[in-house]
Formats: sequence, structure tokens, C-alpha cells
Amino acid sequence: MIWKFIIYTFIILFQIQGIYADSLSELWQKRQNYDNYRVSSFDKSGGNDDFVKIIPNGIYELADLKGSGIIRHIWITLWSKDKMILRNAVLRIHWDGQKHPSVEVPLGDFFGQGWGEEYIMNSLPIVAAPKKGKGLNSYFSMPYSDGAKITVENQSSEEIGSFYFYVDYEKRNDITKDSPRFHANWRRSTTKPETNDDRENDRAVLGPMHKGKKSLAGNFVFADIEGDGHFVGIQYYVDSPTPLWYGEGDDMIFIDGTSWPPRLHGTGTEDFFNTAWCPKEVFHHPYFGYPRVTESIGWLGRTHIYRFFLESPIRFSKSFVGSIEHGHGNSLSLDLAAVAYWYQTLPNKKFPELPSVQNRQNKPAITENDIHRWRDSYRKSKGGGEIWGNQ
Repeated sequence: MIWKFIIYTFIILFQIQGIYADSLSELWQKRQNYDNYRVSSFDKSGGNDDFVKIIPNGIYELADLKGSGIIRHIWITLWSKDKMILRNAVLRIHWDGQKHPSVEVPLGDFFGQGWGEEYIMNSLPIVAAPKKGKGLNSYFSMPYSDGAKITVENQSSEEIGSFYFYVDYEKRNDITKDSPRFHANWRRSTTKPETNDDRENDRAVLGPMHKGKKSLAGNFVFADIEGDGHFVGIQYYVDSPTPLWYGEGDDMIFIDGTSWPPRLHGTGTEDFFNTAWCPKEVFHHPYFGYPRVTESIGWLGRTHIYRFFLESPIRFSKSFVGSIEHGHGNSLSLDLAAVAYWYQTLPNKKFPELPSVQNRQNKPAITENDIHRWRDSYRKSKGGGEIWGNQ
């Protein structure tokens, strides 16, 4: 109904107005103490070929910034024959001359585009804009005191034929060496049931549910951080090989080496991501949302969820381990990937080696043919004949 859409629009506009009210009201009052600069792919010959090419297995340096400043905005759009280029290209950022990166994430996953796909995402810090999510934007503030380097590695066998970009930044002299730096990292895991009887039982579909473990053992770990900083967000990509609801897994966040129970313990996946009751609809909010949901039966297939802790970043002084169960008590097989975003002082712990291109590819889609084969096996297990399927 059109009136529901109007009401919903006003609610969102009111929320966004609240977010920006203070900063907008102060813009005209404050004398800005910095200079604005940009690095971009503009055609330096004066022509209209405002892009660069990145050869197969090549690395392109988007920016090599000197001195002290803050990156305020990154915009990218690209074209390649490789349909998985958003998973096969890797974004890396180094701060202050550190040899290992503070950001290392497949390009699409960083900008809220899972599985190499393209779709709209509309949050406060990360936006994948029309047309069909092709405009990739980051509004995270990224300070540095002694230089910053941004690269994209094309790990595909196909060329990136058109790569357009902006890096908008401020030159300033008030960034200290010991202030936190922006970080992001990608993790992926194909889980298996941790139940004693190896059953993928959740929501008591196969009988009484087992009790979960009182530890993070077996959980999907989306962030394992050492240092002093604050955690600000997660993109969570779920590919489920079953129509069963995937989201009974509790989030468990251990801060500064604390033991069980963790200081932050949740009640289920959708609760951690600020929603409720097994949602399956596209939804965008500045802090949380479902930009991509499965169109298959139940929750079979791909779902993307995000949560940004912008209202209260999660503080840690020694360590941060963020984890979530894959089904209640880790009972489900799921293909899980996540991008964690945080700020911490340097040096950061060197990331685990990024999985190879081959190990970043998508799992095969479960189709109606597979479900029909499941039914055939079920009928045979019941002796055949008149079997409806709910026996």
C-alpha cells in the first residue's frame, strides 16, 4: 500500500535526520582546518577514458599518500569479463609504512557485495549504489600520520578492462601516531554439525534439541584481534544448503581475554543483527539490514546481513574475539563469510593468509533437481509406493 510506503519513508528520514542533526547544524559554525585533495582515475591526457586497466594477476596502486591526513571517501566502479571479479579482486590498505596490510578484503565483500554479485546496499558507512549496486562507496574515516597506500590486486585470469575510482582525503596536521587506524579483514568457513549424533537439527525439527557448548569452540569466528581499539561493524554472508532456518546461532563476543560467559552474549543470529522472527525480506537501515535474501524455498541459498556499531563501538584494550554459532549449538552446515571492520592502534596482528582464488569461489547452488533427488532417496528409504513426503 502506498500509505505504508510513505509512513516507512518518513520514519527512515526522521532517523537519518537524527543522525546528522548535530553535525549539519555545526557545519557553518566551524572553521575547517584542513585542505581537500583527491586521487582519481581521470584521463590525464584530457580525453574521456577516465579509467585504468588492471592486467590479470596485476596490482594497481590507487593511492600513495604522503604525510598526515584522513581518507574520507572511496568510490569505485569496474567492468570485467570475469563474472566473479568482485570476489577475485582484493583491496588492501597499508598505514604509516607498516609492511603488512591493515585492510585485506575481496573487493566486493568489503563494499557489501557478496558472492561476486551486484545489488543495492544502503547503510551509513557502506553504500552500493544504482545502477544495481555498481557504484561502490565507503564513508569510513581512515586517518594516517605517516602515509597511506591503497592497492587493488586482480587475482583473476581476466583483465579488469575499466576500473574507475576516487579517493577523497584531507591533508591535516592533527593526526597523532598513537591514534587508532581503520582495519578490515575477511574470513570464510564451511561449517559442519558439532552435535553428538551428527544431525543437522535446529528448531526441534528432528526431535529435542541438544544443549549448546558453553564456550566458543566450534563457532564461526568473524574477528580475532589483538591490540587496543574498538569494533565498528560486520558484513555477514550466509549460504545455506538446506531450507532450514539458519539463524538460531548465538553471538558470543569475548573482550580482553575474559573467559566464559562472555561480556556480550546474544540470543540468535537475527537478534544480533537487530531483526526478529526469521526475516526474509530486503531491508536497509543506516546501522543494520538485509540487502540480499534468498528467493528459494525457506532459507535455502544466499542471505547477506550487516550490522554497524556506530551508536556505541565495542571497546577493547587487549583483544577482541567475535564469534557466532552456526545454528543452535553449532548444529548446521553453512558456508559463512564475513568482513569485520574495526579501529586499533598500530601495529596490528598480521592477518591469516587470505584464501586463494580457488578457495574463494561460491558453493554450487542447490536447485529443484537436487531437492527432487532428496525426495527420491527419501521414497526409497520408505520402501517406495505412495509416499507424499511428510511421513
